[in-house]
Amino acid sequence: MSVGLSRDTQRKIASLFAASSRAQASELLTVQYGNNLPFCHNDDEYQLERIRFAALKLSAGNIDKLKDAIKLAQTDWRDLLVAAGFAEDTTAHKRWIPQNSAG
Repeated sequence: MSVGLSRDTQRKIASLFAASSRAQASELLTVQYGNNLPFCHNDDEYQLERIRFAALKLSAGNIDKLKDAIKLAQTDWRDLLVAAGFAEDTTAHKRWIPQNSAG
């Protein structure tokens, strides 16, 4: 079962990705990156934000980098949180503002 994207996740996708890539980024996060991750089986779109934001941060608006981040999360999403700087502070992802400006 896939889990939809929160409004904040959709905003970050819009900020990072070009209009032509947004649907693909959204699909990747919804289908491959939902509550099918280990220990996330009952999570909703808000509980998944920390992990999804980490993947978006590492992607820097690049679909291939997003796929790499998803692959890392599917192995162990805690490593993804470390790589994104979201491991030590459980609210750090809420303060992250994408620096890219999609066109």
